[in-house]
Amino acid sequence: MKQSDVFRDNADNCLQLAERAEGQPAHKRYSRMADAWTALANEQDWLDGEVPPVAVRDPPKRKA
Repeated sequence: MKQSDVFRDNADNCLQLAERAEGQPAHKRYSRMADAWTALANEQDWLDGEVPPVAVRDPPKRKA
């Protein structure tokens, strides 16, 4: 199993905990944790070369 898959499993677990959370603070906390795990998974995919780097566009040239 890829490391990014483990991170996504953790994100899914956090979302399940958020659904069952009692109270808004706990729900928000688990939701933020799920977002963080998802971001880590995406970053790991990039580090593993599975996702190409984002192309940076050159700024438009000014007319002289």
